Amino acid sequence: MTDVAHSKEPIRLFKSDFLEFFTHVSPVTVLVIYLPVIGYALVRGIRGLPAGVSWLVLPAGFVLGLILWTLTEYLLHRFLFHFKPRTPWQERISFLFHGVHHAQPMVKTRLVMPPVVSIPLALLFYGLFTLVFTALGAAYWIAPTFAGFGLGYVLYDMTHYSLHHFKLRWGYFNTIRLHHMRHHGQTPNQRFGVTNVVWDKVFGTYPRE
Repeated sequence: MTDVAHSKEPIRLFKSDFLEFFTHVSPVTVLVIYLPVIGYALVRGIRGLPAGVSWLVLPAGFVLGLILWTLTEYLLHRFLFHFKPRTPWQERISFLFHGVHHAQPMVKTRLVMPPVVSIPLALLFYGLFTLVFTALGAAYWIAPTFAGFGLGYVLYDMTHYSLHHFKLRWGYFNTIRLHHMRHHGQTPNQRFGVTNVVWDKVFGTYPRE
Protein backbone atom coordinates (compact mmCIF):
# COMPACT_ATOMS: atom_id res chain seq x y z
CA MET A 1 0.00 0.00 0.00
CA THR A 2 2.91 2.35 0.75
CA ASP A 3 4.24 1.92 -2.79
CA VAL A 4 0.79 2.66 -4.20
CA ALA A 5 0.41 5.73 -2.00
CA HIS A 6 3.64 7.24 -3.30
CA SER A 7 3.23 6.15 -6.90
CA LYS A 8 2.97 8.92 -9.50
CA GLU A 9 0.75 6.69 -11.60
CA PRO A 10 -2.90 7.09 -10.50
CA ILE A 11 -4.91 4.00 -9.72
CA ARG A 12 -7.19 3.28 -12.65
CA LEU A 13 -10.83 3.23 -11.60
CA PHE A 14 -12.57 2.24 -14.85
CA LYS A 15 -11.64 0.09 -17.83
CA SER A 16 -13.35 2.60 -20.10
CA ASP A 17 -11.11 5.52 -21.09
CA PHE A 18 -14.23 7.69 -21.37
CA LEU A 19 -15.31 7.03 -17.77
CA GLU A 20 -11.76 7.22 -16.48
CA PHE A 21 -11.40 10.71 -17.97
CA PHE A 22 -14.09 12.04 -15.64
CA THR A 23 -12.27 10.83 -12.52
CA HIS A 24 -9.47 13.33 -13.07
CA VAL A 25 -9.91 17.07 -12.62
CA SER A 26 -7.73 20.15 -12.25
CA PRO A 27 -8.43 22.81 -9.60
CA VAL A 28 -8.64 25.30 -12.47
CA THR A 29 -11.73 23.48 -13.72
CA VAL A 30 -13.47 24.16 -10.42
CA LEU A 31 -12.70 27.87 -10.68
CA VAL A 32 -13.83 28.07 -14.32
CA ILE A 33 -17.15 26.39 -13.56
CA TYR A 34 -18.12 27.89 -10.22
CA LEU A 35 -16.75 31.43 -10.03
CA PRO A 36 -19.11 32.60 -12.83
CA VAL A 37 -22.00 30.82 -11.08
CA ILE A 38 -21.18 32.59 -7.81
CA GLY A 39 -20.94 35.93 -9.60
CA TYR A 40 -24.27 35.35 -11.34
CA ALA A 41 -25.94 34.43 -8.04
CA LEU A 42 -24.64 37.63 -6.43
CA VAL A 43 -25.93 39.78 -9.29
CA ARG A 44 -29.26 37.99 -9.21
CA GLY A 45 -29.46 38.55 -5.46
CA ILE A 46 -28.85 42.28 -5.87
CA ARG A 47 -31.34 42.69 -8.71
CA GLY A 48 -33.94 40.50 -7.07
CA LEU A 49 -34.00 42.29 -3.73
CA PRO A 50 -37.62 43.43 -3.18
CA ALA A 51 -38.39 47.05 -2.42
CA GLY A 52 -38.45 47.70 1.30
CA VAL A 53 -36.13 44.81 2.16
CA SER A 54 -32.82 45.83 3.73
CA TRP A 55 -29.70 45.35 1.61
CA LEU A 56 -28.19 43.67 4.68
CA VAL A 57 -29.96 40.51 3.50
CA LEU A 58 -27.23 40.16 0.86
CA PRO A 59 -24.17 39.92 3.17
CA ALA A 60 -26.23 38.05 5.78
CA GLY A 61 -27.32 35.45 3.23
CA PHE A 62 -23.78 35.18 1.88
CA VAL A 63 -22.33 34.55 5.35
CA LEU A 64 -25.12 32.07 6.08
CA GLY A 65 -24.18 30.19 2.91
CA LEU A 66 -20.53 30.05 3.93
CA ILE A 67 -21.46 28.67 7.35
CA LEU A 68 -23.83 26.13 5.84
CA TRP A 69 -21.05 24.96 3.54
CA THR A 70 -18.67 24.30 6.46
CA LEU A 71 -21.34 22.09 8.05
CA THR A 72 -22.06 20.37 4.72
CA GLU A 73 -18.35 19.79 4.17
CA TYR A 74 -18.12 18.03 7.54
CA LEU A 75 -21.29 15.95 7.10
CA LEU A 76 -20.45 14.83 3.56
CA HIS A 77 -16.92 13.86 4.56
CA ARG A 78 -18.01 12.01 7.66
CA PHE A 79 -21.17 10.25 6.56
CA LEU A 80 -20.92 9.95 2.77
CA PHE A 81 -17.21 9.70 2.01
CA HIS A 82 -16.51 7.56 5.09
CA PHE A 83 -19.65 5.45 5.22
CA LYS A 84 -19.11 1.85 6.33
CA PRO A 85 -19.60 -0.50 3.37
CA ARG A 86 -21.29 -3.83 4.07
CA THR A 87 -21.21 -5.41 0.62
CA PRO A 88 -18.63 -5.66 -2.18
CA TRP A 89 -20.76 -3.24 -4.26
CA GLN A 90 -20.74 -0.69 -1.42
CA GLU A 91 -16.98 -1.13 -1.03
CA ARG A 92 -16.58 -0.34 -4.72
CA ILE A 93 -18.71 2.81 -4.43
CA SER A 94 -16.88 3.88 -1.28
CA PHE A 95 -13.53 3.50 -2.99
CA LEU A 96 -14.68 5.48 -6.02
CA PHE A 97 -16.02 8.31 -3.85
CA HIS A 98 -13.16 8.72 -1.41
CA GLY A 99 -11.19 5.56 -0.77
CA VAL A 100 -8.96 6.20 -3.77
CA HIS A 101 -7.93 9.52 -2.25
CA HIS A 102 -6.84 7.81 0.97
CA ALA A 103 -5.02 5.16 -1.05
CA GLN A 104 -3.20 7.83 -3.10
CA PRO A 105 -3.45 11.13 -1.22
CA MET A 106 -0.88 12.95 -3.35
CA VAL A 107 -2.32 12.39 -6.85
CA LYS A 108 -2.95 15.95 -8.04
CA THR A 109 -5.84 15.16 -10.37
CA ARG A 110 -7.91 13.57 -7.61
CA LEU A 111 -7.83 16.26 -4.95
CA VAL A 112 -10.86 18.28 -6.00
CA MET A 113 -14.38 17.00 -6.59
CA PRO A 114 -15.09 15.96 -10.20
CA PRO A 115 -17.82 18.05 -11.87
CA VAL A 116 -19.86 14.89 -12.53
CA VAL A 117 -20.31 14.75 -8.75
CA SER A 118 -20.19 18.42 -7.74
CA ILE A 119 -22.69 19.73 -10.31
CA PRO A 120 -25.54 17.37 -9.30
CA LEU A 121 -24.81 18.18 -5.64
CA ALA A 122 -24.89 21.91 -6.40
CA LEU A 123 -28.26 21.52 -8.12
CA LEU A 124 -29.53 19.48 -5.19
CA PHE A 125 -28.58 22.14 -2.66
CA TYR A 126 -29.92 24.94 -4.83
CA GLY A 127 -33.21 23.09 -4.95
CA LEU A 128 -33.14 22.66 -1.19
CA PHE A 129 -32.48 26.36 -0.61
CA THR A 130 -35.27 27.23 -3.02
CA LEU A 131 -37.70 24.93 -1.24
CA VAL A 132 -36.86 26.19 2.26
CA PHE A 133 -36.68 29.92 1.57
CA THR A 134 -39.76 29.88 -0.65
CA ALA A 135 -41.70 28.09 2.08
CA LEU A 136 -40.54 30.79 4.52
CA GLY A 137 -41.71 33.52 2.15
CA ALA A 138 -38.14 34.80 1.76
CA ALA A 139 -37.12 33.76 -1.76
CA TYR A 140 -34.76 36.74 -1.96
CA TRP A 141 -32.44 34.85 0.40
CA ILE A 142 -31.86 32.05 -2.13
CA ALA A 143 -29.33 33.75 -4.41
CA PRO A 144 -27.00 35.31 -1.79
CA THR A 145 -27.08 32.15 0.33
CA PHE A 146 -26.28 29.95 -2.65
CA ALA A 147 -23.45 32.34 -3.64
CA GLY A 148 -21.91 32.02 -0.18
CA PHE A 149 -22.40 28.26 -0.22
CA GLY A 150 -20.73 28.06 -3.63
CA LEU A 151 -17.76 30.14 -2.51
CA GLY A 152 -17.44 27.90 0.53
CA TYR A 153 -17.24 24.90 -1.77
CA VAL A 154 -14.60 26.55 -3.98
CA LEU A 155 -12.52 27.48 -0.92
CA TYR A 156 -12.84 23.91 0.31
CA ASP A 157 -11.54 22.43 -2.95
CA MET A 158 -8.70 24.95 -3.22
CA THR A 159 -7.78 24.44 0.44
CA HIS A 160 -7.78 20.67 0.10
CA TYR A 161 -5.51 20.83 -2.93
CA SER A 162 -3.17 23.27 -1.18
CA LEU A 163 -2.96 21.21 2.02
CA HIS A 164 -1.63 18.27 0.02
CA HIS A 165 0.71 20.12 -2.32
CA PHE A 166 1.93 23.28 -0.62
CA LYS A 167 3.83 23.66 2.65
CA LEU A 168 1.41 25.96 4.46
CA ARG A 169 3.24 26.32 7.75
CA TRP A 170 1.92 29.59 9.10
CA GLY A 171 -0.92 30.40 11.44
CA TYR A 172 -4.34 29.01 10.66
CA PHE A 173 -3.20 27.19 7.51
CA ASN A 174 -0.67 25.22 9.52
CA THR A 175 -3.41 24.26 11.98
CA ILE A 176 -5.74 22.87 9.34
CA ARG A 177 -2.86 21.27 7.42
CA LEU A 178 -1.83 19.28 10.49
CA HIS A 179 -5.48 18.50 11.21
CA HIS A 180 -6.02 17.06 7.73
CA MET A 181 -2.70 15.22 7.54
CA ARG A 182 -3.50 13.51 10.85
CA HIS A 183 -6.87 12.52 9.41
CA HIS A 184 -4.97 10.71 6.66
CA GLY A 185 -2.13 9.30 8.72
CA GLN A 186 -3.49 8.68 12.21
CA THR A 187 -7.25 9.06 12.61
CA PRO A 188 -9.17 8.32 9.39
CA ASN A 189 -12.40 8.06 11.41
CA GLN A 190 -11.93 11.48 13.02
CA ARG A 191 -10.92 15.00 11.96
CA PHE A 192 -13.40 15.33 9.08
CA GLY A 193 -13.20 19.10 8.71
CA VAL A 194 -10.91 20.35 5.95
CA THR A 195 -11.28 24.13 6.02
CA ASN A 196 -11.93 24.27 9.77
CA VAL A 197 -11.95 22.23 12.98
CA VAL A 198 -15.13 23.72 14.46
CA TRP A 199 -17.60 20.97 13.57
CA ASP A 200 -15.18 18.25 14.68
CA LYS A 201 -15.18 19.88 18.11
CA VAL A 202 -18.96 20.34 18.10
CA PHE A 203 -19.68 16.71 17.15
CA GLY A 204 -16.90 15.08 19.16
CA THR A 205 -14.64 13.91 16.32
CA TYR A 206 -11.73 16.11 17.36
CA PRO A 207 -9.51 13.73 19.37
CA ARG A 208 -7.67 14.77 22.47
CA GLU A 209 -3.97 15.06 21.71
